[in-house]
Amino acid sequence: MSVSTPFVFLLLLFQSGVWGFPVRQTPQESATCGYKSCHATKPGMLNVHLVPHTHDDVGWLKTVDQYFYGDRNDIQHAGVQYILDSVVDQLLKNPDRRFIYVETAFFYRWWKQQTDDMQNTVKQLVNEGRLEFVNGGWCMSDEATTHYSAVIDQMTMGLRFLNDTFGHCGRPRVAWHIDPFGHAREHASMFAQMGYDGFFFGRLDYQDRNRRMVAREQEMLWRASESLTPPMADLFTGILPNGYNPPEGFCWDQSCDDPPIRDDPDLEDYNVDDVVTRFLSIAHAQALVYKTNHIIMTMGSDFQYENANLWYKNLDKLIRYVNQKQSNGSEVNVLYSTPSCYLQELHRANLTWPLKGDDFFPYADSAHDFWTGYFTSRPALKRYERISNGYLQTCNQLEVLGGPISRKGPFGAGDSETLKKAMAVAQHHDAVSGTEKQHVANDYARRLANGWAHCQVLVSNTLSSLSGSSAPRVYCEHLNVSVCPLTETSKKFSVNVYNPLAHPVSWPVRLPVNGTAYSISDANGKAVDSQVVPVSQATAAVRRGRGYAVNELLFQVQAPPLGYSTYSVSLLQNGRPSPQSSPLPRVPTAVQNKFLRVTFDPETGLLSSLSNLETQQTVKLSQNFYWYNASDGNNSESIQMSGAYIFRPNTSTPFIISKTAKTETLQNSVVQEVRQWFSPWVSQVVRLYTDSRALELEWTVGPVPIGDDLGKEVISRLDSSINSSGVFYTDSNGREVLQRRKDYRPTWNLRQSEPIAGNYYPINSRAYIKDDKDQLTVVTDRSQGGGSIQDGSLEIMLHRRLLYDDVRGVGEPLNETSDIYPEGLVVRGRLLLSLSPPATAADTHRPLAQEVVLQPLITFTDGELHPSTRLEFSGLQAVLPPAVHLLTVSQWDQDSVLLRLEHQYQASESKEHSQPVTVNLQKLFSTLDVLGVSEMNLSANQWKDEMTRLDWKAESGEMPLPKRGGDPSVWEVNLKPMEIRTFLLRVRQR
Repeated sequence: MSVSTPFVFLLLLFQSGVWGFPVRQTPQESATCGYKSCHATKPGMLNVHLVPHTHDDVGWLKTVDQYFYGDRNDIQHAGVQYILDSVVDQLLKNPDRRFIYVETAFFYRWWKQQTDDMQNTVKQLVNEGRLEFVNGGWCMSDEATTHYSAVIDQMTMGLRFLNDTFGHCGRPRVAWHIDPFGHAREHASMFAQMGYDGFFFGRLDYQDRNRRMVAREQEMLWRASESLTPPMADLFTGILPNGYNPPEGFCWDQSCDDPPIRDDPDLEDYNVDDVVTRFLSIAHAQALVYKTNHIIMTMGSDFQYENANLWYKNLDKLIRYVNQKQSNGSEVNVLYSTPSCYLQELHRANLTWPLKGDDFFPYADSAHDFWTGYFTSRPALKRYERISNGYLQTCNQLEVLGGPISRKGPFGAGDSETLKKAMAVAQHHDAVSGTEKQHVANDYARRLANGWAHCQVLVSNTLSSLSGSSAPRVYCEHLNVSVCPLTETSKKFSVNVYNPLAHPVSWPVRLPVNGTAYSISDANGKAVDSQVVPVSQATAAVRRGRGYAVNELLFQVQAPPLGYSTYSVSLLQNGRPSPQSSPLPRVPTAVQNKFLRVTFDPETGLLSSLSNLETQQTVKLSQNFYWYNASDGNNSESIQMSGAYIFRPNTSTPFIISKTAKTETLQNSVVQEVRQWFSPWVSQVVRLYTDSRALELEWTVGPVPIGDDLGKEVISRLDSSINSSGVFYTDSNGREVLQRRKDYRPTWNLRQSEPIAGNYYPINSRAYIKDDKDQLTVVTDRSQGGGSIQDGSLEIMLHRRLLYDDVRGVGEPLNETSDIYPEGLVVRGRLLLSLSPPATAADTHRPLAQEVVLQPLITFTDGELHPSTRLEFSGLQAVLPPAVHLLTVSQWDQDSVLLRLEHQYQASESKEHSQPVTVNLQKLFSTLDVLGVSEMNLSANQWKDEMTRLDWKAESGEMPLPKRGGDPSVWEVNLKPMEIRTFLLRVRQR
């Protein structure tokens, strides 16, 4: 079938009733959901919007399953299935009642267990706006430690389910992040591009809140991008008055102790007058710090409404008795409401709102309580989540490229859904954040591992189909510690390198082996330079008997865009490695390739300078490891301890682990390494590959010793000659970069009380310092916390081991152990350093960060490949322009693919790449014919041409409307800096 226009594509979809697409609403439809369903308010009165809600963590003190079923109530009394049962029952008893629900992961599970009659009843409640979904993602994601691609994925999954199930009445109008511990600008930008009209949250710095209350600036317009044309990334944002709890004295859940409304006047304990008086006092006080005659009150909290009758019976009475006072002159009107109904009234007020351009990090709830520890907490889980995200994108791509055989092929039934759901759950603000109990962290990791197993079958099916080889595929998930049974024992094997990026990559491969010489040939039969080096002492120690390779085979691979290349490896020689390949116990003067030169101090064994040979730049640069002594709460200023959430060192000067490093040096045609040992529990490899523009620092930390009864927070610190003037820069969720200034906040006069923790920020993928001449960029392999405490310095926290709970609810210290490391967790990771002129630095660090996030997938087959095997493949017809990132290629339904194209540079960031670029969709894929296309919003739950948002006026003046010239054709996609465009493609396999 040939389809020439997107309009025909859409017509076919609607005529065939394709599941999973947004429903176009016709004028005849008269559903009363959304803004139409809001109760009338009273002009001239103070309207109090009561919002019944429950906050249901997708794992925290209990696992997701335990929370849903109400298991392990000895840990925490919480059962989400009973909450939803009870709320639906109570909504049916009074049509005035309202309820909002947030976490689609839980609702999806509950929905599947309901009868048809119950499902129809709930649909009616949704259609009438009595049950309203807000936020609507699979979870309420963390904002500091999540990567934007994973956030978009989990929002898309949750919103798609609501769209499929309830149509346009299931679409949330409001983003709702009431619990995350600080708020990222990139999240606001994403929410705006997903079509949300507003955003509400509960937590912000106590100093910021105090200033905003006085200035009545608790509601604002957040301009969340410096590159996108307003109002594309503008989002109305409101701060809730009580976090997300009810006003004091008005909690009527079974978990609360506040007295019910006792309204029988014949009884001695009648309290209606007292309740009404207290409520009116609270309402008037709240109105003083907000801008309109509308205020909002959150009536609910963690896992509340399991017995919803308790709440609703008292709320009914509260509304009735407070409103009765209007006949005696009261000017307070109380009503059941939702965040979107409250937002609608703010919009109707037609006011101008203060403008905000920075973010809400770091978050402190009092002078010595900065929530900056979780930026690094559970670093192993943070890394596992990050590589799982990359693996999911690879799995999604190969599902599309392989077609139906990917899901049911020679290796069985595979799927991407299991990993999608596991990754979605992992974005929760008590998951990748590291702020959960240990048994819950284990459950998140187990879910990810299960998702990997399902994807591995899919990947094997696709690679088998594309290559024409039915040989079983082997996955080695512990290559970072030199463990892979196949390469350790096989005399002949092949290495398949799949590249999920839209640009070719060059990638170093290190394989554990026991031979001393190998021949390697690429897909064209050309010999590849390789070297065999001994496994380092640090690696042998950290793998703890899981592998027995004595050597590592090193070589560089090239992989085409959205495709794979295959390398054949044959053993030539066993025995002892040659003396030339063994490391020498000395400090080198320098290591260098054609791009970089690194020098070392011969006395200490530490880095001493870094040079960019292309640009003739050199900076003094030293690096070492330190640890902060974690506060145990025994302090005259505050009893606050360091814990999973809170970072609170009890001194501003970290302890150096060692002033010198014992070193070994290894230099060959593939790599140059300086192996450094700082202590029995800290080591590092300074590594420079032959063709790399980045210097790699591979750190290994742990088990962190606690025999001295001191919790430790371990950092890697870089000290340079760069004159950074108290300023450094961090990314926001992996996308746009924000400026950070020591002891400073852009929107209020900071009283700094924690000189270290109060200057820490989340680093999701990169951070840098610069002056007029030089920019030193650090790319991280996971989310971490860091700061620039001294000029010219960058420090990144690597690992935390703490002996006390920080009294934020988790109830156990962050003291990680495992079966392999019972004496304390060992963590290994990489920092990549680059030095460039500031004007061109992004041309290096942007693609470098993407390569770390979406690193190649390496698989193995044993023995010799069949001669007919296809050794190389690309899913693209041509390499995409350097500015274009292929963010999403995912199967949507049988004949449709979800595609996101992203311009990965900011405006003015790169002279060469910060320009609009064009991509032709029909010339994109090598194995797919694109028959039709239609553009969607970022979360793929609305057609782009139907997405309308409330417009808001900023105090700085009227906002320009976005201007987009018409595309040259429906197939030509134009991308401006930082723009993401989302499409549904109707495709046919070639």
